[in-house]
Amino acid sequence: MSLAPLSESTVVSTATTGTATPYLVPMRSASPCAEPGSPPQRSGEAADERAARALAITESLRKRRRDPAATPGPELAEAQASLERRIRAHLARGTVRVTLTDNRYTMISVRRQGRAAGRDRHYDVRLHHMFTDADPVITRSLARYIADNDRDASRVLGTFIDDNTERVRGQARRTPMQVIVTAGQFHDLRAMYDDLNARYFDNKIEAAITWGPRTGRPRRRNSIKMGSYSVEERLIRIHRALDRAFVPAFFVEWIVFHEMLHQVHDIKVKNGRREFHSRAFLADEARFEHYHEARAWERRHLDELLTY
Repeated sequence: MSLAPLSESTVVSTATTGTATPYLVPMRSASPCAEPGSPPQRSGEAADERAARALAITESLRKRRRDPAATPGPELAEAQASLERRIRAHLARGTVRVTLTDNRYTMISVRRQGRAAGRDRHYDVRLHHMFTDADPVITRSLARYIADNDRDASRVLGTFIDDNTERVRGQARRTPMQVIVTAGQFHDLRAMYDDLNARYFDNKIEAAITWGPRTGRPRRRNSIKMGSYSVEERLIRIHRALDRAFVPAFFVEWIVFHEMLHQVHDIKVKNGRREFHSRAFLADEARFEHYHEARAWERRHLDELLTY
């Protein structure tokens, strides 16, 4: 969704994803060999036992997908607890909670809470189950990425994901290399996406969502693409300009809702031109609870949104 002065029209981009520029923070040294709770070496573990455990985890995830309130099976609970311990061993401070998923589009999702330099820092992490038996090099990279958005760790994790695409269900597309970042300074995209998916789409939307890359010095723009949906990557990107204190949550939710609708409505060709927003699309968009409020807020704060 794009915003331009004196215009209420929106434009959708299907450009491929970019990579956000992470920042580097020194980490305390940690020896991968000292990682507690590491799974036994595969050479000493029977292949059929590993396969049985993987099958049990997959079945438990499938059950949870059908019923989010379902109690996880013992194998899934044990795998999540093990990953938490192994990642925590490489964290200088804070706590971490791991939830394993079988999401086809988001391999890693991090929600950061609490002060960045405080001991009350908490990380809520959703990981694809491919990370269940990850070796110490990968769990250390997870810790560095989770805590510090480390550039090198992101590359290591991207390679690991690329090497394990066969473990992603329904491989209709290449798994995205981009590590998804949903937690902003003021707004949490994952929480918004999950809530909207449940309320409006019966949890049928399957897409990744992330904040776009940070930009340089603030400046006055002529237009701004507040959100986009990539059909090929099934990726929603939301502009960082919306992660500011003066932007209300209902406005960000409207932009996210708009982009989610693009997975419901196909792009049609009309009079030789692609039609991104059909009448049916616009009618669906008007179902958003704060639709009129969001449009009115957009008009009142146009100049502030364009200055970023």
